Amino acid sequence: MGIVSKLSNFFKINNDIGIDLGTASVLIYVKGKGIVLKEPSVVAIDTASKQVLAVGEEARRMLGRTPGNIVAIRPLRDGVISDYNMTEKMLRYFLDGVCKKRIFKPRVMICVPSAVTEVEERAVTDAATQAGASKTYLIEEPIAAAIGANIDIAKPSGTMIVDIGGGTSDIAVISLGGTVVSKSIKVAGDKFDEAIIKFIRKNHNILIGERTAEQIKINIGSVFKTTDPDRPTTIDIRGRSLLSGLPKTITVSVDETLEAFEEPANSIVEAIKTVLEQTPPELVGDISEKGIVLTGGGALINGLDKLITSETGIKCIIADDAVSCVAIGTGKSLDMLDILVEAKSK
Repeated sequence: MGIVSKLSNFFKINNDIGIDLGTASVLIYVKGKGIVLKEPSVVAIDTASKQVLAVGEEARRMLGRTPGNIVAIRPLRDGVISDYNMTEKMLRYFLDGVCKKRIFKPRVMICVPSAVTEVEERAVTDAATQAGASKTYLIEEPIAAAIGANIDIAKPSGTMIVDIGGGTSDIAVISLGGTVVSKSIKVAGDKFDEAIIKFIRKNHNILIGERTAEQIKINIGSVFKTTDPDRPTTIDIRGRSLLSGLPKTITVSVDETLEAFEEPANSIVEAIKTVLEQTPPELVGDISEKGIVLTGGGALINGLDKLITSETGIKCIIADDAVSCVAIGTGKSLDMLDILVEAKSK
């Protein structure tokens, strides 16, 4: 083998990139470096010229604050591509930033919801290829999350992963490197934000935006009644009064978030119960012993682990670095292609 071929193989092996292409955020994992990028999945464009003005955090700051000719959009909805062109441009922007000093185009692994269709898979693959990937692979989010949480997925033992992202919650039972039972629902972090927006509008006649709703969710939001002296129980927010049309400040309490979050939280719990009911008894025994592993940003919603334990009787474990688990797993999974391919073929 010549020196050029040896160098080519070296750089290809060390050019692996994992992408968590999420509804709320894009995370990129580079082999040997870890998470190198974490940006909101937002693109700001000029509606007249169709020119991209900003991507990521800069574009997110424009949400709800743009003049008429500028629109800040999320090109992914419910875990899948809703605007192909904007997704391709967003991916190209992020990959250019990560790969600008690289000689070879990277191999890219991208996670997708477990219930993704073939058409949606093709859209993700094509977008990544157009954005600069030499080869694109897809992996189901729960599998990636398990790998990122340092779970040995190749063992003949049942593991339940609940990955709660921005657009979807993916629940899966994994054994021998593959998915035994899975369910994907379009209820996740964004639905909690929508729920608090609706609640504030209905009960306070105040209109708030996505960013304010997210602040409420992070700071005082809860789905299970607990007493935590370290967490605030109220938050002051500003919105627009639907009665006067003028700005107004109100105080929102944790009890109000309990009421607002009841519906999306129950939807996730019911989906988990459905998967457990469809799981073979031997694997249920494994899950009862090891617990349910929660990953994704939604796993950090206060009290969600306690609510699931209360409803299922199975302990819940929030993975270390839950937000980055999927991205880390996508990157690491490129070293496990033989296991994943073998599991998929069974």
